This record gives sequence, structure tokens and C-alpha cells, in this order.
Amino acid sequence: MSRAALVVIDVQESFRQRPIWAYASQPDIVAQVNRLVDAARRRGDLVVWVLHAEPGSAGVFDPAAGHVRLIDGLAPAAGEPTLVKTSHNAFTSTNLQQLLTQAGIRDLTVCGIRTEQCVETTARVGCDLGYEMTFVTDATVTFPIPHRDLPADATPEQILADPRTLSTEQIVTRTEYALAGRFATVRTVAELTAAPAGA
Repeated sequence: MSRAALVVIDVQESFRQRPIWAYASQPDIVAQVNRLVDAARRRGDLVVWVLHAEPGSAGVFDPAAGHVRLIDGLAPAAGEPTLVKTSHNAFTSTNLQQLLTQAGIRDLTVCGIRTEQCVETTARVGCDLGYEMTFVTDATVTFPIPHRDLPADATPEQILADPRTLSTEQIVTRTEYALAGRFATVRTVAELTAAPAGA
């Protein structure tokens, strides 16, 4: 049995309900995640699915709205756990660490939504907990981030028109710089799904 796991974070319908989804950094996220999942299953790695919920919020992350579910095209196989978190990282509000400890897993690969938020935070916390973390940037999604002074109800068009807005390219670059050599090894889907030499 492998001592590695792939953790798929928040690739859920909630995000597709927001207008900013049209500006997602990786529109092909389902295919990218499926490539990682298929490779993990072939290796015998554990695949863990994580969803984010904000009960009682009346928003797209409120389970009552019906959007706290994997995006169509993604599906856990038998025996693959699905955890629901209420924190930014996948550890604090779930039993993920217990699950990994019981399985003897020390190597974690993370992907999902959003690059600099829940996925990056999980990588940082996982590193602090002693896991060997791999961050697959091109299997993550982020969106343009408005300046803190822009009104909370700004439209995607207003966000994109503001010169202070961080682009998805800037966010990805900053995340990779912050994680690499400190909290995680940054890898690509192609690197992690390539056939082993001699295979």
C-alpha cells in the first residue's frame, strides 16, 4: 500500500455559481484533476476529496443551496473519503490528519480551488504538521483578486478594470514563490502523470 495521498480541495459547484468563474485561471480544472486522480489510483495512492461548506450563510457555500458538491465530471471511487470543511485549510475542521495517520501516509499532493487560499493554506499547514507536500499549480484555480478598497459588491468587469487588481498570473507566481523551498515542492500535472522510465 502506498504511503502517499492526493487531496482534491473544493473543486465544487459553489464556485461556478459566481460571475467571476468566467475568469477562472484554469477552466480545464476537471480534466486536470482527473489526470491526477487517475495517476494516483494507478499508483495505489489514497485519494481524498474535500468540500467547503458555510452552513447558515445563505450563500453558494451553504449546503442548503445545493452547490456544495463536486463539479460534474468528478467522482470519488469506492473507499475514497469525502470530507467537508468549514476552515480554509483541509485539516483544522476535518479528521484528515487522523485519516492520514491511520493509513500511514506522509506524502501529500494537493490541488483544487483556490490556488492562494484553501489549497495554499492546506499546503502550509500540512508542511507544519510534518507532511512532505507537493503543490500542483496547474491543477488549481484562482480568480482575479480585487484591491481591499474596492466595494465587496464590485462586478467582475469593475474588478478587471481596476489597475490595482491582482491578475491570476500574478497570484499563481506569488503562490509558487511563497511555497517552493519552504512549504512544498511545486510540480505540474504532466510531471506527476508521466509514465515512469522504462514503463
